[in-house]
Amino acid sequence: MLKYKNAKTILPECLLKELQQYVRGEMIYVPGDDSPRAGWGEANGTREKYIIRNNEIIMLYKSGVSKEDIADRYHLSEYSIKKIIQNRGDVLKLK
Repeated sequence: MLKYKNAKTILPECLLKELQQYVRGEMIYVPGDDSPRAGWGEANGTREKYIIRNNEIIMLYKSGVSKEDIADRYHLSEYSIKKIIQNRGDVLKLK
């Protein structure tokens, strides 16, 4: 959901007057620039956190720890552990 902002409170008066020549009392969408966006979890460190966790899971599994024990340790389902191991057979790398 887009957040509503009053143009009068965020735009300089000269820009507001220019905009009012085209639209008044209506909501408009102002798109962002075309600069590349950060991928999921890259800006706040979440992606790195999950890469580290998944690497730990893979290493535990490779060292002989059962999927059930790993699931209990990380509070995940055995199905989730199985997916992490299958989808990330080789240890993931941080950028």
